[in-house]
Amino acid sequence: MSLNAELTRLVELFQFPFMQRALLGGVLTGLMGGMLGSFTILRQLAFFSDALGHSALLGITLGVLLGLEPTVVLLPFSVLFALGVTYLLEQTSLWTDALLNIIYSSSLALAVIALSFIDQYKGGLNNLLFGDILAVREADLWFSTLLLIACTIFIGLTLRTQMLLTLHEPLAKARGVSVSAHRTGFVVLLSLVVGISIKAIGVLLVSAFIVIPACAARLLSRTFTNYVVLSAALGALSAVIGMLVSALFNLPSGPSIVVTQLAIFLGAVALPRLKMLTRLSDT
Repeated sequence: MSLNAELTRLVELFQFPFMQRALLGGVLTGLMGGMLGSFTILRQLAFFSDALGHSALLGITLGVLLGLEPTVVLLPFSVLFALGVTYLLEQTSLWTDALLNIIYSSSLALAVIALSFIDQYKGGLNNLLFGDILAVREADLWFSTLLLIACTIFIGLTLRTQMLLTLHEPLAKARGVSVSAHRTGFVVLLSLVVGISIKAIGVLLVSAFIVIPACAARLLSRTFTNYVVLSAALGALSAVIGMLVSALFNLPSGPSIVVTQLAIFLGAVALPRLKMLTRLSDT
């Protein structure tokens, strides 16, 4: 099939409402994931977002067992889970990675056992693990839009404080910053972003969806503000490219987006070397 024919098929495909919703949903979640991911990796919370993603399967399972819409249960479950984990991290002397490993492994094991008794979800487990962005509904888009606005306002109004907490928490405490309140607000937003992204990206890939664009932006940015903006932009761009690749080659959408993010990250790693080679060749 010729390139023109493929492009025509792609354009026709994105004329369907479900594809338009999927594309918009990818952009919204990509912006949020990149924005919060920029702070997540600098605060060494990458494993925390991974634990949130894995535990989300337990929240979905609870929704099914209660006969409720899984997304309705997942979001409050994610918030409560995140707050509970934050409390445990502050109250115990265990290593953070060890405690998070115990929590997310146990919740994932419980969820898989419970799902084995639910007939209607046996065939849909793959979608839960790897996502199905085509299942994004209009209600999901509205919630994602409101959540993006909330994230933007929160980060915008507290950017200097968030920067200080991220780069030098002891100094923030010395200046009278309410570290606990700001940390709680950030964790709640992060848990909601992870929860709303599960449908599109899946339980297993949602952490990469948040972490990879931020890592790529970190390699390309010189100032903190540019870093946050670029991280959000790369999250949205990778979602769009991943969706196009998924539609063009009939590939799973979630993995396609994450692989696109990986390609962008590798490009960011290689860029300084390419610039150095270019300078050497010019001389």
